Amino acid sequence: MTVAHVAVNVSDWERARRFYDAVLALFGYRVVYEEEGALAYYADARGLDFGLGRRDPVGGAHVAFDVEDRATVDRFHETALAAGGTDNGSPGIRAKYAPDYYAAFVLDPDGNNIEAMCHG
Repeated sequence: MTVAHVAVNVSDWERARRFYDAVLALFGYRVVYEEEGALAYYADARGLDFGLGRRDPVGGAHVAFDVEDRATVDRFHETALAAGGTDNGSPGIRAKYAPDYYAAFVLDPDGNNIEAMCHG
């Protein structure tokens, strides 16, 4: 079984859009669908839709993107902070998950925990 799509709830549409446009571009995502209160991003190489919804409850989700390498994890962290995110774990090895689990965590402007990770 494969996950087809995931969405996070946001309160400030424009603020969230600026944040996710910047962050998801790093992973090859582009907007493929938009209507009032809903937005979907898609990356051909990833096969997972990522969406935003303007609804309650806001915040509290955790989404991890499995990326190619440590440099991408580092760029994710830097880009997400510059786009209005809050540091929730700077890039580094997370040996409690696996000896080669390299990840960074950022809270989006609504408190959703967004992660980029890789093995190796």
